[in-house]
Amino acid sequence: MYDYIIIGAGIIGLNIAKNLAERFPMASIVVLEKEKEVALHGSGRNSGVLHAGFYYTANSLKAKFTKEGNAALKEFCKERNLEVNPCQKIVVAQNEKELQGLYELKKRGDINGVELHLVNEEELKKLYPNIKTYKEALLCPSTATVNPKKVTQEFAKVIQELGVELVLDCKYEGSSNNVIRTSKGDYEGIQIINCAGLYADKIAKDFSFCKDFVIIPFKGIYLKDKNNVSSLKTNIYPVPNLDNPFLGVHYTLTVDNEAKIGPTAIPAFWRENYKGFDNFKLGECLEILYYEAKLFLTNAFGFRDLAFSEVKKYSFKYLISLAKNLTQDMKHEGYDSWSTPGIRAQLLNKNTLELVQDFVVEGDKNSIHVLNAVSPAFTSSIPFANWVVEEHILRK
Repeated sequence: MYDYIIIGAGIIGLNIAKNLAERFPMASIVVLEKEKEVALHGSGRNSGVLHAGFYYTANSLKAKFTKEGNAALKEFCKERNLEVNPCQKIVVAQNEKELQGLYELKKRGDINGVELHLVNEEELKKLYPNIKTYKEALLCPSTATVNPKKVTQEFAKVIQELGVELVLDCKYEGSSNNVIRTSKGDYEGIQIINCAGLYADKIAKDFSFCKDFVIIPFKGIYLKDKNNVSSLKTNIYPVPNLDNPFLGVHYTLTVDNEAKIGPTAIPAFWRENYKGFDNFKLGECLEILYYEAKLFLTNAFGFRDLAFSEVKKYSFKYLISLAKNLTQDMKHEGYDSWSTPGIRAQLLNKNTLELVQDFVVEGDKNSIHVLNAVSPAFTSSIPFANWVVEEHILRK
């Protein structure tokens, strides 16, 4: 009998395990991971950007944890000798409407306590001659990039140093009360914590939670300039559509100074629809297609328009043309291959057909379910895990 069973060794599951082990050194904690190593899905396939926290409205969990998470992850990387690229971020506008959106981001950042600076076109040209904007741009000094796979793997090492048991290649097969059935046998625990990412909704339903939601996967791919022929110096983002959770096509500089353009936000047909028919599951595909068809027919949150525009991004030429709106005199011939795809485990409200914008956690005294750990969950992971422990696990 374990005190805590955590399903999923992604960045959130590992941080919850770390938090519990540091609080309760004598507690018995096990983390069950279905893959043969950690960070094979969302935690290892994201952009590695440490976001600053200015996109989110002040009453949201994302706003609450992103700024603190940014600083906490930088400190963790420093302690564990992991590289951080302090490459900052520039958000640019293309017209008057986007300029108003830029001011809204500045306002949100000010409320959330994030350091931001408005710079005019002349000031921007002195800082970054290849970036263009309409009248003003937003400079964010605290944005940085890391290697997300290495960071997640390091957290896996930390929890084992703290005495947490990590069981790999251990697939969830079902549950009965507080007994978890897996491919490696049964595990019984006092509290079950579900951090299963793309499958969090499926597992939550076994515990009679997540009744109003379903995960709709979106595939994100970047076009990479491995040798940074473009001489990118910072992350360059457009003003996003604040009504949906996607940030638009942008330039990202990795921790190794590799430049990338993207990502796509292409609706996927099953949860691990990375390439071809790998990991294909018919039942899963039919369920997701059912909801995507509803979204397409109703054009909820502009899904139909999104689907058509995203499919076009499979063209190198089209994706580069979108990125060119943010720059001038930038070389693009180095962008010639796709990066490893990632899939966003995006929660959909089945009743309203709206994408859920914030983190969602449900549960009772026996089980806790982290249901919408989408961007910036990686950045927010340390304080978010602490909040899950204090407000959900311990209070239940």
